[in-house]
Amino acid sequence: MMTPRETFQAEAAKRILIIDGAFGTEIQRWKLTEADYAGSLGLSKDQKGNNDILALTKPEVPESIHRAYFAAGADIAETNTFSANRISQADYGAEHLVREINLASAQLARRVADEFAARDGRPRFVAGAIGPTNKTLSLSPDVNDPGYREIDWDHLVDVYHEQAAALVEGGADFILIETVFDTLNAKAGIMAVKQLERELGRDIPIMLSMTLTDLSGRNLSGHTVEAFWYAVRHAKPLTIGLNCSFGATQLRPHVRALAAIADTLIMVYPNAGLPNELGQYDEMPETTAGLVREWAEHGLINALGGCCGSTPDHIAAIARAATGLPPRQLPKAEPVTRLAGLEPFTVAA
Repeated sequence: MMTPRETFQAEAAKRILIIDGAFGTEIQRWKLTEADYAGSLGLSKDQKGNNDILALTKPEVPESIHRAYFAAGADIAETNTFSANRISQADYGAEHLVREINLASAQLARRVADEFAARDGRPRFVAGAIGPTNKTLSLSPDVNDPGYREIDWDHLVDVYHEQAAALVEGGADFILIETVFDTLNAKAGIMAVKQLERELGRDIPIMLSMTLTDLSGRNLSGHTVEAFWYAVRHAKPLTIGLNCSFGATQLRPHVRALAAIADTLIMVYPNAGLPNELGQYDEMPETTAGLVREWAEHGLINALGGCCGSTPDHIAAIARAATGLPPRQLPKAEPVTRLAGLEPFTVAA
């Protein structure tokens, strides 16, 4: 029997795979009240906007969204757990529910994925989504004290381990460490998953997705996409890529740069363009699909999807645009020493 990693790689060799789209904007369409979020959990703080807790209080919402994305052609579902960690949930007084939220979210996504796979025999995958938290290991939040950090490495590793363990227990195939604005945070996530692998005695594939904060192609901790790859390639991720950031037009050169050097699968899911003055996303599905199709036509992509502002209609359009186009072929990496500061550095052979 094939492992999730082997199954995913086999499917990715046949075609460009499709990951789902945004959750937050889809949840907003439900126009939920604070009482809908809070349910009967008896939490002391206002829960409005705590999207992750809906797995416990209103599971029909994330279930409906998963179904819509799979019906649109998605191969990969992200669990609705972007902020389901102890640090982020402390803002809602719900940190004691982290394991329960992640377990329920993964179980829900797994059930829907298996249901769709049973219909047509095409594998569907569940990626346990882990966001960056609202803390950073690399940067001080206090301009007057550059050495100050709100959290330390060991604490963040423990936070990520708790979340990853519940996601895997709930049936996630992979752990997706996404929207990486701080490379050191991502490394803490990698260590947490590697610790979990040793505890469980089995492979837990990691997906890594960086977010860019300026058009020069750097994340908040200052790393270029090339430097980011060299900093994390030791983890042997199943996929590496970019999400959120900007629209597809602005991401194109950075996708090309990463695709040229990464000897693993490339997965990119950009925003549906840039938000307007009201914070809304106006880019139409066919526009987004046409832009990302160009990446596929140039052999840069193995998996495509959407981030902020994307809808099931966007994912359906992307799935149609990618149909029949060959997936990216992995480059062969020369055996040389590659190092990363904020810039990549290759030691001459």
